[in-house]
Amino acid sequence: MELKNKVALVTGAARRIGRAIALDLSTHGTSIAVHYRTSQSEADALVAEITAGGGNAQAFRANLEHVAEIEQMVANILDAFGRIDILVNSASVFAPTPLTEITERDWDANLDTNLKACFFLSKFASAAMRQQGAGKIVNLGDWAGIRPYKDYLPYSVSKSGLIGLTKALAKELAPEVQVNCIALGMVMPPENYSKKEVERLVSRTLTKKIGTPEDVARAVVFFCETDFATGTILPLEGGRLLV
Repeated sequence: MELKNKVALVTGAARRIGRAIALDLSTHGTSIAVHYRTSQSEADALVAEITAGGGNAQAFRANLEHVAEIEQMVANILDAFGRIDILVNSASVFAPTPLTEITERDWDANLDTNLKACFFLSKFASAAMRQQGAGKIVNLGDWAGIRPYKDYLPYSVSKSGLIGLTKALAKELAPEVQVNCIALGMVMPPENYSKKEVERLVSRTLTKKIGTPEDVARAVVFFCETDFATGTILPLEGGRLLV
């Protein structure tokens, strides 16, 4: 797919990895629908940065735990831009949840945002893509969906489900829409991680380094530009799965 003059919805685009993806896509001439939930100031700042550089972007708010808000946001984006060509499911919740302490709220928060929202975003956005004759969906997964983390059970289950969802949607939406997933490793450590914890995790990779948001953005652009990959799960984790 040629990215110039296309429209991309990037969830969780106001901060961290989502922000890098939105910026990279915008440099390819893609208009950006910047999704946020609570980070309005950061979303507005990103829109300002993209437009100042000659790009096109608007911010859209939705609580991804509520399907009605997802559907309304997609409708608002279609009203604003006239089309959606790319969906990047970047938004995610991530917090430790030891087995004995998991509550129903913990379970629902992880599964609703990390899995259910990705399905309904894909459902609503892909309807427009199929009418247009083409589209791309890129899910940001985690290598925990392949090898679960201890003390992150709901999160790991949600990311495992996202891998299954990627493959199922690739079949359902073929041939017009290609659906792929990037299984991330350590890219941007959570802000509450200590230096010692980060060093310990880095030592467990083959590359002996953490990835960058730009690494992820380049992988997203690859999946958006190629028309021959679908149902693919791309580990981007510094070789951690081989250790």
